[in-house]
Formats: sequence, C-alpha cells, structure tokens
Amino acid sequence: MLIEHGALRHHWYPVAESTDLGVPGDETPIGVKLLGEEYVVWRGPDGRVVAAPDRCTHRESPLSIGTVADGCLTCPYHGWTFGAEGTCVLVPSSGQGKPVPPKAHLPAINAQEAYGLVWLCPAEPHGDIPMISYDSNPEYRRINTGVDVWQTSATRMTDNFLDIAHFGWVHRDTFGNDDLFEVPKIDLDELDDGWYGYAYEVEVGNDKGGAQSSGQEGDTVHRRMSTGMHLPFTVRSTIHYETGLDHIILLCSTPIDDTTSYFTFVVWRNDDFSVPAEEIITFDRRIGAEDKFMLERVPGVLPLDQQATASVQADKASVEWRRRLAALVAT
Repeated sequence: MLIEHGALRHHWYPVAESTDLGVPGDETPIGVKLLGEEYVVWRGPDGRVVAAPDRCTHRESPLSIGTVADGCLTCPYHGWTFGAEGTCVLVPSSGQGKPVPPKAHLPAINAQEAYGLVWLCPAEPHGDIPMISYDSNPEYRRINTGVDVWQTSATRMTDNFLDIAHFGWVHRDTFGNDDLFEVPKIDLDELDDGWYGYAYEVEVGNDKGGAQSSGQEGDTVHRRMSTGMHLPFTVRSTIHYETGLDHIILLCSTPIDDTTSYFTFVVWRNDDFSVPAEEIITFDRRIGAEDKFMLERVPGVLPLDQQATASVQADKASVEWRRRLAALVAT
C-alpha cells in the first residue's frame, strides 16, 4: 500500500479550508483522515491550528465530536479538555488543582495555515508548503473553492493534472477541441517559486463559461501556460492570456487512503475583482468535474513502476514525477 510508506508522512497536505474551523465565538473541531489515520483539527487559544489523533487519551472517544470554547477542545465522553499544542488542561473527575497525568496530553502533529487552507504534516517536515508568491501580491485576489472527496487515488489525480494529452478528450464540454489531440514536444525545466515542469502555448475552446473566465469573446482563445509539480501530490497550473490576465491554479490531491482523496483547488487572478468569485470558478469546477468523472472510473493506485504502464513523449512530466515519487518513498 502506497500510504504505508513512512516517507510520505514527512510532507504537507491540505485537509480542509480555514473557514471549516469556524470563527471566534463559534469554533468547531473537525475530523479529517490523512494517510489512513484519523485526526482532529481545531483552532487553539492563541488562534493557531492544532491537530492530533482523533482519540481522547483517556478512553479514546473521537474528539472531533466534542466542542471548542476559547480555543480549548472538550471531549464529549468525560470532559477532558485540551488547549494549545494538545496540552490537557482539565480532568473534571479529578477536581480543580489536581495534577494532570503526563500521558493525558495529546500527541499533536504539525499544522499550518496557508492560502486559506489547513495543512498537516504527521512527522518531522522534510520541506515547506509549496510556494505561491502570487498570494502576497495585492494585484491578485485569491479564490478558495472548498474541499471535495474523490473516490480515486492521489497518484491518479496528480498524473492527470500534470497531463495535457487528455484535454481534447475529457474536457470536450468545456475547453477541449480537436486541435488539442496532438501534444507538442515537452521540455522539462525549473519554473519559478521552486516548481518543476514545462511551459507551452495552446489554443483552447472558449464557450460561454470559458469567456466568463478568460474575459474574452470568440470560439477559441490563446493561452500561454505552465504545469509544475511539487512532491508528493501538488500541481500548479499557470494560465497567461494575451490581454495580460493571469489565472493561477493550485491543484491539491491529499491521500485519505490509497483509493480515496481530498481535492481542492485555489485560484489567483490579477483581474479588476469586478466579477464575483463564484462566477470565476464555475468554469474551473466544470473542468474538475470532468476529471473526477473519468478518474473515479479508473481503479487502484497508479503504479510507480514505469514498466507497468505504457508512456509516450506527451507523458514526460508524469514519468518524471513518478520517478521522483518512487525515489521519495524508497527512502
């Protein structure tokens, strides 16, 4: 099983949006699953995200069905209460002022917020959360889109997001057209912000939904694009239109288990902010739904063994990503 490789535990994965934790005065814990393990996530007394195994240290009740008040998480079974970094601050049955046993504290894991998302790393991080420098540029707005569950492997998803050969087939109802069948030669290179991948130019379909996103009229529209990878399962797509509009997409695939994943995408745009965010991402959601429909019909985990499947020049980015992922899990 891929998720049993310990090396994957040393990397960051988005599991929820920051807004899923509620707002001050109305906080809530959430339960998530990452690499086969259940975790509870909440916002602590200092406002920072706390994550720990979703089991109370007392009698292993799921803490995600508990409550949060003033940043402290209370177990619904016996009222044991946990604060910053999972520290147990109250055992009601022992009375006030009594010492808390050392084993009462939760073994918290690494948790951070970035780009409106909650990211977890179960073990000592071996790297940073992928860099998106557009997030600190005031000329760009960020649009979050929610977190969905896909019944497919994160390996299948990452392979798909690195691939452009499926555009003319899977995305016929959005931007695909017959001119997208043949893929030009792909040259892999370092991109900006630590991403690795390839740049290309393409003419895509521009239906009503596409025109809303591109801000241009006409049956087709020209895009300068790049597709980049960040181990283990994150992909960035940049779209630059001839009008000067940029549309940047962070595509995140998080393994719940070997064949189920969280999916979320985040968009950055340097538009005039006049079009409502929901209208902007409607087109991208349609594209994602096309990918989901296809991937949920492909069983199992994508083999990392390159000899297990056939590949051609158009698959160059995915072949390199699989090579790097295989080397990562072999450590």
